[in-house]
Amino acid sequence: MTYLGPTRQPGLAGKIARLNWALITILCAIAFIGVMMQYSVAATGPERAPIVHGLRFIALLVLAIGLATLDQRFWLGLAYPLYVVALLLTLAVEIPGLGATRGGAESWLAIGPLQGQPSELMKIAIVLTLARYYAGLEAKRALHVVSLIPPLFLIAVPTLLVAQQPDLGTAVMIALPGLAIMFLAGLRWRFIIPALILAVVGAVAAYQVVLQDYQRERIIVFVETMVGSGVGAQADDAPAGPTDIDSYNIDQSLIAIGSAGLLGAGYMQGPQSQGDFLPEKHTDFIFTMIVEEFGLLGGLGVLALFMGLLAACLRVALTAKSTFGKLAAAGVTASTAAYTLINTAMVTGLFPVVGLPLPLVSHGGTSMLTTMVGMAVVLSVDLHKEQTGARGMVW
Repeated sequence: MTYLGPTRQPGLAGKIARLNWALITILCAIAFIGVMMQYSVAATGPERAPIVHGLRFIALLVLAIGLATLDQRFWLGLAYPLYVVALLLTLAVEIPGLGATRGGAESWLAIGPLQGQPSELMKIAIVLTLARYYAGLEAKRALHVVSLIPPLFLIAVPTLLVAQQPDLGTAVMIALPGLAIMFLAGLRWRFIIPALILAVVGAVAAYQVVLQDYQRERIIVFVETMVGSGVGAQADDAPAGPTDIDSYNIDQSLIAIGSAGLLGAGYMQGPQSQGDFLPEKHTDFIFTMIVEEFGLLGGLGVLALFMGLLAACLRVALTAKSTFGKLAAAGVTASTAAYTLINTAMVTGLFPVVGLPLPLVSHGGTSMLTTMVGMAVVLSVDLHKEQTGARGMVW
């Protein structure tokens, strides 16, 4: 396949003017809600959180706009090297003195004052790498069973590596977009059905052998919540020990959501959040805080913004002419959708607690960086959607 870019390339100002500003506006609206909620959190939490959140978004938005002006050849050339770098950095957290533990997972890399999660970088790398892999295959070859081995290997290595750190939530978020790209690239049902059966068997084995005690406890709490037992058992008391924490967290979240009503308690007036009963309210459980303060309508409004964002990203994937552009935009869409769905399901007791943030709303620099780079890929594909080739700038 050859690169067939447009005959006339507009200047930088022209490219910026042609960006998908509707998508950018939605991003700004979601981030603004994040700043508002971080300000509400600041009443009983980190005082600098809203300022840091807002300035971080502005800086990353400028970066995303700059990256969006680079055409698809840049992302094609970056795909494989980025995967290798992300994998090496993920391995580096195992080196004594470099790896740092947060939230029970040794998934952080600490070099002097700089700290970050290399596994977050892998979420972008896996999308670009698989999009490039399938863009370089002929349609018939992509359907052959032998062609499934490389992408499965590319997904399995970082997923298993991150899962044993242990960081199950991040591992899931590496695997899901990768599997989504495989499916969209033409994975046949005769391969999918056996894979699903194998996944169920593997999940049972992982529960018994691989998962840590606290991870099994989260699944138990989830099942108890779904069948209606255990919820509210510790509504008014702090957790007695580590095994009670997840049950306590879900209890407090369900109390906050259940008492919100249609309009909520009012901004900065949530009894659970302002009373400091709601756990991790600046990160994992921030959607609970939104519903408690703004009610059902507020929660639905935030979900509507995310639906608008996903629809805009999906439209980019559908209108792109290159296979790489279609799959890269679809992979970012799948990742953002999974984050939103799992986070909101988690705080409402419909999914086990796995520690995933709500994009651009939850506090966290590495997560926001990953989200904005992903959006830069979508914006770049949209800006250069007439490109039909699959050849990188260097190789």
